[in-house]
Amino acid sequence: MTELHLVAPEGVGEVGPGDDLAEALTALVELHDGDVVLVTSKVVSKAEGRVVPGTRDDALAGETARVVARRGATRIVRTHHGLTLAAAGIDASNVEPGRVVLLPVDPDASARRLRDRLAQLTGRNVGVVVTDTAGRAWRTGQTDLAVGAAGVHVLDDHAGRRDGYGNDLAVTAPAVADELAAAAELVQGKLGRRPFAVVRGRPDLVLPPGDHGPGAAALIRPEDADMFGLGSREAVVRALAGDPSTRVGFGAVAASDEVAEAVVAVTGVPPQAAGSGLLAEGAWEALCVLAFAHGWHAVRADPPATARLLPGTP
Repeated sequence: MTELHLVAPEGVGEVGPGDDLAEALTALVELHDGDVVLVTSKVVSKAEGRVVPGTRDDALAGETARVVARRGATRIVRTHHGLTLAAAGIDASNVEPGRVVLLPVDPDASARRLRDRLAQLTGRNVGVVVTDTAGRAWRTGQTDLAVGAAGVHVLDDHAGRRDGYGNDLAVTAPAVADELAAAAELVQGKLGRRPFAVVRGRPDLVLPPGDHGPGAAALIRPEDADMFGLGSREAVVRALAGDPSTRVGFGAVAASDEVAEAVVAVTGVPPQAAGSGLLAEGAWEALCVLAFAHGWHAVRADPPATARLLPGTP
């Protein structure tokens, strides 16, 4: 039988700049080797002085690397950390009116400092995960995930293993740090003023002392591998505008057969013509848009009534 024990201690007071989070936690709960400590990004940010005056809209531009999608007043953005979050994770709850909480500058570094401090105070080897709340592209509601981590395996890669039926597990890789974060939120609650949680029962996820691991940054999908790097409307606008500086978000350069298929779907040109890269002059505008969106570029060919697609941006 496998058991997992979670506790979120009561009694954590208001946190301010410079407060020692490790002292606050260890005053309330006894840690064991192999525990995983989870702490909300909000309380980390408060301790690190990341509470600023103003509104979400005031702070959004400074926390945004690029806009992914927008619907009315809602902005989904990619932050400078590489995280994709609504309003860049800026939070206006559980803070004085007229002020907002920004995410920590480097959540992995925050996790490392807290882990080192806990080891100093207790002599225990624990993992640390910094959590935040996020929505999901295909599901209603929110759940907590790991934005920072130290001393824990963040991903359990099953590649090379086989299931009980002998099937190869080629792409299975549970994001265990995110799973821990979501489980912790069940005992922390949103309004309970319980910013810490301790998970006991998975010491196999905790790394040896001094080994902080790759951090939660390892869970961020690279932009060239992101199949949903832009919202549907934003993708249309950027492709039509064709500004090379805004091509980020369309992913890696597409394979030639994928480009040919897209050209056929949009222009109606027979597959053999698309496969050779030749298009009628009347389809030039559509060709340029398709090329941009797939990481290719269009060049006029000889004779002048034809054009050719070439991989890579000019």
